[in-house]
Amino acid sequence: MTGSRLRSGQLADAAGVNQQTLRYYERRGLLDSPPRSPGGHRLYPAETVALLRVIKTAQRLGFTLDEVADLLDAGKHQHRGRSDTGLQARAREKLVEIEQRLADLMVIRDTLRDAISAGCDDLVTCAGSPCCPLPFAELAEQRHTN
Repeated sequence: MTGSRLRSGQLADAAGVNQQTLRYYERRGLLDSPPRSPGGHRLYPAETVALLRVIKTAQRLGFTLDEVADLLDAGKHQHRGRSDTGLQARAREKLVEIEQRLADLMVIRDTLRDAISAGCDDLVTCAGSPCCPLPFAELAEQRHTN
């Protein structure tokens, strides 16, 4: 398949994206602008399918498109010997971020469970109750200290 070219629709179908995604990724610099056929069709190298799958997988792992672009760029420049910009370092950073989000979500989950158990039915009434499990006072304090 090396050396073969795919039109936009073929590439999009093979990679599981839509054609607008291809154009967007080109504008963002994630994909090189492909040559065109004599009829004006974009002709992408077949290897672009794998690149698109890598981009989509990285996004599913929580990386933003800017972070994906940095990772792809770092991969192109690995010969410079900078381990602080590669996948290992970025994956560690992303893992810390994801673990913090998970901890935050667990607090939210537990608070919502407490609100359900307490029978909270009205936010204003609940906020005025001393047995309210929702952290209204704590949130107000955080806003004043930040």
